Amino acid sequence: MTAAVGSIRTDLVSIVGESGIVTDPDSCASRRVDLHIPSYVVYPDGAEKVAAILHLAAENDLAVVPFRNGTKLSTGNPPRRYDIALSLKEMNRVWHFEAADLTISLEPGMKFGDFQEFVGRSGLWLPLDPRGGAQASIGGMIAANATGSLRQGFGGPRDMVIGLKIATTDGKIVKTGGRVVKNVAGYDLGKLMVGSYGTLGVIVEVNLKLYPKPPEWVTFAIRVSGLDQVRDLRGSILRSPLDALRLVLLDAAAVALMRREHQPERQGAEVWIEIGGSHRVINRCESELGQIAKSVGAGLSRLEGADALWKCFSDLPAWLQQEHSKVVVLKVALPIAASEEFLSLARQHAGGVRLAGFAQMGVGIIHVCLLPETHSANLVELVERLRKTAVTLGGTLVVEHCPIEIKGGLDAWGATGDDFEAMRKLKSVWDPKGILAPGRFVGGI
Repeated sequence: MTAAVGSIRTDLVSIVGESGIVTDPDSCASRRVDLHIPSYVVYPDGAEKVAAILHLAAENDLAVVPFRNGTKLSTGNPPRRYDIALSLKEMNRVWHFEAADLTISLEPGMKFGDFQEFVGRSGLWLPLDPRGGAQASIGGMIAANATGSLRQGFGGPRDMVIGLKIATTDGKIVKTGGRVVKNVAGYDLGKLMVGSYGTLGVIVEVNLKLYPKPPEWVTFAIRVSGLDQVRDLRGSILRSPLDALRLVLLDAAAVALMRREHQPERQGAEVWIEIGGSHRVINRCESELGQIAKSVGAGLSRLEGADALWKCFSDLPAWLQQEHSKVVVLKVALPIAASEEFLSLARQHAGGVRLAGFAQMGVGIIHVCLLPETHSANLVELVERLRKTAVTLGGTLVVEHCPIEIKGGLDAWGATGDDFEAMRKLKSVWDPKGILAPGRFVGGI
């Protein structure tokens, strides 16, 4: 503990009180990020207190990492330093809810499961299926722009945020947007926070657009034999009037994992399509899907236990870690038409490493899960080969989760792009002393 870290305890207590600060080693260790352990865990219960903590940290050049349950902290590079864990656990109040207007304003620490239960009483939902599931926090989902396969039908957090309040390192609260859907003229500064991973400011209030919950939803499965068949199927589905909530391709290894089968070589790939709406709408869509499947020589069936399977799909790192402690999860963003080619090339590169591919066919997002038996330098080399393949096809690759044993040999984000200089300048304006999650984001900012 440095002198600056040790000297601010009194100041922190003046902001949050004795009960709002924890320093015992076990509690601090539970908030580690990679191998870095903070000296303090601080629990503010309001926006002004968050701003005061950030200002105090900036004045003393102390690094802060905001979090709630930490469901996404394994994404990103190890921090250069880490002094204060800023917990938003106590900030979970709803300030404003208008069911008729489909809007809600709340604090960022509310867990996603509690949120869905609250708005669900009014027949509404936020159509996201983020990593961390019910334990993910609203603020963390926005900071990571986290969504899953529901992105096919609804987009991501960036499309649902209509206003934010942000605490900055100069001790201020910045407000962007508002409480109604159409409220922004010009550039919406709040969008900068979505996907910034807590490196620019700390979200202290969120205004969201809600959606009516479908009365029913059903998932259909189409078994396919090859990638050419997948291309034809994808094109037919995307050109059809079908409005899928989810549309994903699971390769043979992914099917075996999801169905807990042990001989993936005997299984074909599968395309899963979730449809929501009235009973009549679902039956009509089933008939349409049946015709599309038949046109490419495939069969259609209803997927049993789909809700549980979608939960596993949305939180692959946590689910796979239960049986595969060394799992590496890669998130690849590609032009939609390049998805099948990437999966084919990834299989060729894998060598002796077991690989499972989960592709969101309509949005160009692929999760590649590496399931090695042991850690080795070859695993790092494999990730870099897959990254080069993604770049060659016009995409990017992010290491979403990997064991700490190999994390030091990887850059989670890959090479910076043409927009990095603008990102660096934004960081210098919003966080001039570089105290917010230093080093964890793209290019080490």
